[in-house]
Amino acid sequence: MMKTLNNPCAGVRSFGAPSCLSGPSPAAGGGFTATSRSCSRLVVRAKGEPFFEPSEKSVEVMRKFSEQYARRSGTYFCVDKGVTSVVIKGLAEHRDSLGAPLCPCRHYDDKAAEASQGFWNCPCVPMRERKECHCMLFLTPDNDFAGSDQRISTEEIKETTANY
Repeated sequence: MMKTLNNPCAGVRSFGAPSCLSGPSPAAGGGFTATSRSCSRLVVRAKGEPFFEPSEKSVEVMRKFSEQYARRSGTYFCVDKGVTSVVIKGLAEHRDSLGAPLCPCRHYDDKAAEASQGFWNCPCVPMRERKECHCMLFLTPDNDFAGSDQRISTEEIKETTANY
């Protein structure tokens, strides 16, 4: 059964989001700046945040971790693999820049401090305790956006994030 995904990137704001989720305009003193536009998605970054491309090694490490954790926790990836890909790439970016897979779907005043505290490092405490994944990376079978896959290929990640 195919599910309709009305908001494929709900919660995926700090790394990439569809244009309907863009933040306040910089002209109005907002905190987001557009960096590129592809199809109907607008990539947003915190104002002044430099672009950082994660290493292929970190993307692969986070891909394997995500597959293994989905199997162990009985969760599934989003029916829209673009969501899964963007989150995995965001985790890899934080792994390279912070030394920890800090959740890429939240705003932090001090990312390094948050990473060292560990609460929002993937899998975060809400995921470990209640199976609540804000990023929609790990979804319980009863979630309307849950697909049937617990695997994603490196090629799928590259293809769906090529324009980010």
